[in-house]
This record gives sequence, structure tokens and C-alpha cells, in this order.
Amino acid sequence: QEGRCLYVILLMALYWCTEALPLAVLGILPSNKVCPQYFLDTNFLFLSGLIMASAIEEWNLHRRIALRVLMLVGVQPARLILGMMLTTSFLSMWLSNTASTAMMLPIANAILKSLFGEKDTSKDMKRENEENQASLQQNKLYTVPTEMQFLASTEDKDLTEEKEVASDALSDLKKEEEYKTNIWKGFLISIPYAASIGGTATLTGTAPNLILLGQLKSYFPECDVVNFGSWFMFAFPLMLIFLLLGWLWISILYGGINLRGWRTKKSNIRADAEARAREVIKEDYQKLGPTKFAEQAIFFFFCMFAIMLFSRDPKFIPGWASLFAPGFISDAVTGITIVIILFFFPSQKPSFRWWFDLKAPNTETQPLLTWRKAQETVPWNIILLLGGGFAMAKGCEESGLSVWIGGRLHPLEGVPPPVAVILITIVIALFTEFASNTATIIIFLPVLAELAIRLKVNPLYLMIPGTIGCSYAFMLPVSTPPNSIAFSSGHLMVKDMARTGLLMNLMGVLLLSLAMNTWAKSIFQLGTFPAWANIHAENATSLLTAVENVTLSAL
Repeated sequence: QEGRCLYVILLMALYWCTEALPLAVLGILPSNKVCPQYFLDTNFLFLSGLIMASAIEEWNLHRRIALRVLMLVGVQPARLILGMMLTTSFLSMWLSNTASTAMMLPIANAILKSLFGEKDTSKDMKRENEENQASLQQNKLYTVPTEMQFLASTEDKDLTEEKEVASDALSDLKKEEEYKTNIWKGFLISIPYAASIGGTATLTGTAPNLILLGQLKSYFPECDVVNFGSWFMFAFPLMLIFLLLGWLWISILYGGINLRGWRTKKSNIRADAEARAREVIKEDYQKLGPTKFAEQAIFFFFCMFAIMLFSRDPKFIPGWASLFAPGFISDAVTGITIVIILFFFPSQKPSFRWWFDLKAPNTETQPLLTWRKAQETVPWNIILLLGGGFAMAKGCEESGLSVWIGGRLHPLEGVPPPVAVILITIVIALFTEFASNTATIIIFLPVLAELAIRLKVNPLYLMIPGTIGCSYAFMLPVSTPPNSIAFSSGHLMVKDMARTGLLMNLMGVLLLSLAMNTWAKSIFQLGTFPAWANIHAENATSLLTAVENVTLSAL
């Protein structure tokens, strides 16, 4: 039975990696066991996040936030890259990584065009200087000395000075062109990287985080330490540190920060370009007009959405869910309760005159979000894909495949847990460069759960690094949709992403290992082997014995 499940798992992994069939239509197990996996608590938490994101996009609140942040950080290239990364990562915490990247890239392109609008003119100036230099060299060859030695020496001196000036101007233009090209690359490459990093900060930020939550409830039903609040306390500081280090690396690599030229006087060309960029950002912000009532309402409900999810059960203090019976309120109930309000709350400021004057006009107003709009904008295929992943996890559990795999992991029992964290993160980060992060984590999580039981460590100690590591895909355009979107602009090369992404991957692995061995230990109680994992280990041992007995009897 476990062999049949392994065959199906490998076949599904092949389909997922090659995308020979749409990811959303693939599933396993009989329908009576598969169907419930598509309507788990985790799926509805994800759905609530997608609906909230649809409302934000409907009223352009995300664009207003992005432009406002860029106005605050300034227009120097390094500051603009920081502003782009901060904004993209914040949006990616709530929107999908792909949507955040697709929204920010047009803004980046508009700013870049305002910064480097003189590109063609610069080429003409370069060509003109080359012609002048050639002319000077030709004039020098045919200079005839006059009778007056002083005048002749003066002419030679002036000619040499003019040649040096032309040569310096040509060199400056070459440096300026190289600077522009590097800044352009830095802008474009920073946005997808920030989206991938930002998505790890919240449970609803990216699909792998929710798959971890769903598989924890499947494998370890008694595990209650992972929720929106505890995940945010762990992942947000990690995201912030990684984002700042990534910004420093991109800025140094692509010229946003020049370590050797802090006191170098800014050229007039760059000063003019920054002034134009400032005007473009200001102009785009003014086009949005004054803040609408709908935007204010969406922002209020968005803040309520985040605050209520965070404060439901933050673990370090009793949350508001403690007012109800244990297990009565979950993150999904909280999220769905907030987003339901969006479907009837008015998008225009209501008038209450008709309460006091029956003859006053009472016109209907559009709600903040209509169901038709939600149907069109919510990526339902991702929800189906999550269901397929949970169905696969259930198949591994029902067939005994995960236990069988765990029984074959004896050689790894001697590996120190901190080393195991680093190795797991490296392997998964490399694997996800060639496969989608959702498919990657669905394949690896059952193995990591069983490996943790074999090592007698808290399963979260291995499963959390594996989950976050599959979002660290920076080296190839095909690694993630955000990378592909940025690469399709035509200004990036594969070698640009490879050399930048290699160090990003290494930084991510080291920072994740640091986080798991410091503040994550107190948040998720990683220092002990928990009782909820011990129960699963006992059940797994009995199941493994049964599987081995069946195998021996068959032989």
C-alpha cells in the first residue's frame, strides 16, 4: 500500500515540477477522503486573506501606500531601492507575491524612465565627443610650426588640453552609462526578491506557510503553538533583517551605495534626474486624488483584520479567543468574519438624513467589494492546489508512506540538529530554484516530520526552516513568478540573477539558522520534544511494525 502511494507521490511530483497538467486539477485518494481536504480551516484562512487583498486592489489602496512610502524615503537611488523593497515586502505580507511584483514594477519603470530619460542624448554626446577627439588627433598630425615659437607652443598646449578634456568627458559618459545600467538592474531585481522575502512574514503571505499549518493539523492534531500571532513574532524580525541585508547587498552590487565615494560631489546630471524622479512620484500620487471614503474604510478593516488575527492567541498573553470555549474561535473564523463585512459596508459615506426626513432621497451605494468582483480576482486555483497538497499529505499518512520513509532515515540520526537545519534549508532552497515552492514543500514536509521524530527534536525545528527555505528562490528567472516578471522586462540577464541570488540564498540560510536557534526556541518551545509529537511517534512506531509484519508475511 505504501509503495502504491509512493508511486502516486512521485507521479504527482513530476506533474507539479513540469506543470504538464494544471496544478489545481491534480489530486489523490478516494473522493470521500479528498473532498474534506479542500475545506479545511487553513483553506478558509487563506481565502479570507485573498478576499481582503481583492478589496485592497479594487480601491487602489496598495498603490497609494506604495507612492506615499517612495515620497517619504527620498529619490536617491539607494533610498529608492530601499523604498521599493520595503513597500513590496509589506504588500507581499498580505497580497500574493506575484500581485505585489506586478503592481510595483510599473511604478519602478516610470521612476527609472524619469531618472534616465537622457539615455539616447547621452549616446549622441558620446558619439560627438569621439568625433571631436578624432578631429583633434587629425589636426595634430598636420600642424605646421610657425616662425614664432611662443605661439606654436601655446597652440600645442591648448590642443593637448582640449584633447584631455574630450577624453575625460568620454570617460565620464562611459561611467554614467554603466551607472545607469546598474541602477536599472538593481531596481528590477530588488522587487521580486522583496516579494519573496515579505511573503514569509505572515501565515497568509504565501501558500507554503499555510501548507505547513494544514499538515501540522493533519500529522500533529494536538499541536497548537503555530498561529498567526506566533508566526508573525518569529518571521517578521527575520524578514526585516534579511530585507535590510539584501538591500545593502543589492545597493553595493549595483551602484546604489558607493563605499569609496561617500563624499563625492553629485553630478548635475544625476541631480537633475533625481529631481525629475521626485516630480514623477509626486505627479502619480496626485493623480490618485484625495483619499476616498472607500480607501479609508478598507484601511480600517485591513488593520482590524491584522490586529484581530495577531491578538487572537499570541501565546505570551491570553488573547481575546480565551473569552470563548477552547477551539471555538480559530484564525479562519476571525478572517472570514472581517471580510464578510466588506460585502455590505458602503463604499461611499452614507447619509442619515432619511432617518429624520422620510422625503429625503435614499440612493443605494455600492459595497466595498461585490461577490462578482471577488469571483473574478480571487485566484481560486491556488485554493484547489492547497487542497491537492493536503490530500497528498493525507495519502502519505493513510498509506503509511511517511512512516515507511521515516524508517529509512536511520543514517541521519547522528546528525546534530543545528547542522540538520542548515542542510535542510540548503537542499530545499536549491530544489525550489527548479520547482514551484508549493510543490516543493508538499513533497518535503512529510519527510521532515518523520526525520524530526527520528532525531527526537521538536518537529517544528525542521519543518519551519523547510517551509521558509522554499521561499528563498533568488537565482533563476524560472524559480518563482515574481522572478519571471522582472526578467521579462528585458533589462536583466540570467547571470545577474545568479550572482545576486547566490549570496541572497546563503544569507537566507544563515539567518534562518540563527533565528531557529535563538528567538524561535522561546516562541515555539523548540527546546523539548513535545507531548503532541510523542503521541504521533508512538502511533507511527506501531504502524511501522504493522507495515513490516505485512511486508514479511507477503514475502
